[in-house]
Amino acid sequence: MFCTCCLAFISCDRLTKDLAKEHLKDKPAISYLNNTVRLQYVENTGAALSLGDDLPKTASFWLLSILPLVILLGVLVYTLKNMQQMGAMKIFSIAMIFSGGIGNIIDRILFDRHVTDFMNIGFGNIRTGIFNVADICVSAGVIGLFIFFNDKKDKPTLDTSNITA
Repeated sequence: MFCTCCLAFISCDRLTKDLAKEHLKDKPAISYLNNTVRLQYVENTGAALSLGDDLPKTASFWLLSILPLVILLGVLVYTLKNMQQMGAMKIFSIAMIFSGGIGNIIDRILFDRHVTDFMNIGFGNIRTGIFNVADICVSAGVIGLFIFFNDKKDKPTLDTSNITA
């Protein structure tokens, strides 16, 4: 399940980024639902909300590509070793985080630190930053981990058959 989910999430991220490059790059933003959803192409060399965008190239490579890759590989090893003790939703949440992280690292490595972002949501002047499917995966996965943090595959149950009054 873990590997299948990862493949699906990473594929979806790659496909949407390729579509954004093809249909949105060098074009004006496209707006839907009274500008609640806005599609506009940007390339981000920083982390979330362009944090670290002004880092030197070498520091950016190590802090935004290699360090997260090492952490994600640790998450992968931990998950594969402990999968039998985890509930399905916890595995699914970790797969989302892993896939989102890998999706953005793929961009950083293949496209010289440039991660494709293209979605923006908001009402009036209150808007999110511009993000992509990988960012959605990471965010949803983290929320899922908070919800299913103590979720075990086999939760112990109380055996009341031996209790007498």
